[in-house]
Amino acid sequence: MKCHAAALSLAFGLVLGLAAPSARAAELVMFEQAGCHWCEIWDEQIAPIYPKTEEGALAPLRRVDIHKPMPEDLSWMRGERFTPSFALVHEGKEYGRIRGYPGEDFFWGLLAQMVVKLRSAVSGLAAPVDGRPAPAG
Repeated sequence: MKCHAAALSLAFGLVLGLAAPSARAAELVMFEQAGCHWCEIWDEQIAPIYPKTEEGALAPLRRVDIHKPMPEDLSWMRGERFTPSFALVHEGKEYGRIRGYPGEDFFWGLLAQMVVKLRSAVSGLAAPVDGRPAPAG
């Protein structure tokens, strides 16, 4: 009986593992490079709070160094020369890009516009944490 339960558990785990890629969250891809002054400012002002926001829950941050090869799962994306730059992506599609860091207020506003575009295009994404509807765009 233990062997049967172990086999069933393994099979169930494999099914979950195969289903996981389609359920992946969106990502906010941050293009960066060593010595980037504006990347450092973004890291001071936004990075500590980003994971705690609705946007961070919807699209966790993923850092990509522009001087290294593009990660294989992002090979479909157009690279970037300017840092920092931010691309909101989900399941092989880009929903917007911010080039440069325009400061806290502009960053959040521009990111909100990209999130509205993503939510209107993709059904089934997590609703805002506080229950408010996403702003109309």
